Amino acid sequence: MKTRAAVLYEMGASRPYAESRPFVLEDLTLESPCEGEVLVEIAAAGLCHSDLSVVDGSRPRPVPMVLGHEASGIVREVGPNVTDLSAGDHVVFSWVPVCGRCLFCVSGRGSMCEPGVQANIDGTLLGGARRFTNESATKCNHHLGVSGFSKYTIAVQESLVKIDPTFSLNDAALFGCAVVTGVGAVVNTAQVKPGTSVAVFGMGGVGLSAIMGARAVGAYPIIAVDLVDDKLTLAKEVGATHTVNARNNDPVEAVKDIGNGGAEFVFESVGSEKALMNAYNATQRGGTTVAIGLPAPDKIFSIPALSIVAEERTIKGSYMGSAVPRRDIPRFIEMYRAGILPVDKLQTHTLRLDQINEGFDRLANAEAVRQVIRFD
Repeated sequence: MKTRAAVLYEMGASRPYAESRPFVLEDLTLESPCEGEVLVEIAAAGLCHSDLSVVDGSRPRPVPMVLGHEASGIVREVGPNVTDLSAGDHVVFSWVPVCGRCLFCVSGRGSMCEPGVQANIDGTLLGGARRFTNESATKCNHHLGVSGFSKYTIAVQESLVKIDPTFSLNDAALFGCAVVTGVGAVVNTAQVKPGTSVAVFGMGGVGLSAIMGARAVGAYPIIAVDLVDDKLTLAKEVGATHTVNARNNDPVEAVKDIGNGGAEFVFESVGSEKALMNAYNATQRGGTTVAIGLPAPDKIFSIPALSIVAEERTIKGSYMGSAVPRRDIPRFIEMYRAGILPVDKLQTHTLRLDQINEGFDRLANAEAVRQVIRFD
């Protein structure tokens, strides 16, 4: 079948993207689902900094590639031996396919699935396949097993989480990355307890979701740090008790003042080694610094070695919110429905697929939180 998709052929295009046009819209041939695979019609797909890091080349991936890893859709066809899904099911994508058999999966750490992570690096589905072909008969790579910037896509069943069909697919898309990553970092990775102090550096979709998660577990104070006042205002709306504009204030000293020496848990969601250093320095003695953002592979994070021992510090990484997608995505959706996670506030723009280059300009300029491409 044919599908309309936004394809990235080269990384590192100059900005503005509205002029350089790194995404090319074209009709691709999409193979029918093979064993264990599912054809999904995409309903909504979010624009995330992890996509931007491929566009600008800071996290290289094999090209050509159909990007987009935060998405929701409707199952249209299933291949042989698909046991969990049927045509008509509504799904959210997990951007790490969870094989269920490797050491990490059987230990309850699906976000670390070894075959899933390797397939993501290779630009393939979990079984090694590529199902997109362009008009020049060139295979196009898959992005994190999702490739949500296409009207239709093929995914393995291990990349899909079935959800209640009465839930808005527009809202559901955000649970596949921003929410599961940010909320998951708080409740799964850090396991923040009620009454403990939290600071979050970076108020993108993931950072704001971490703020929501901190509020949901009863943390106090909850300190939001960013450079943009509008994002800090939004942080207050979703649960922050205090805000710090790092452009006008020393963020480390500000967090220390509010948290009586720092916060017990400090989350960095920028993907910057400088922001991670600030987050570490803003963490209390005996506290935990959690890195959520993805810096470029060549960036180095350097800290005084003595502080780890003498101050009993903990540094943790959180990949996809340490999530088990089929457990966490449905329960976070129910928390939203109960009014605990105000996820709808994250969406700042709705786009058509042909507006994708302009959307990435907006994302790169910090003029948006979550932009959602709608395919209806």
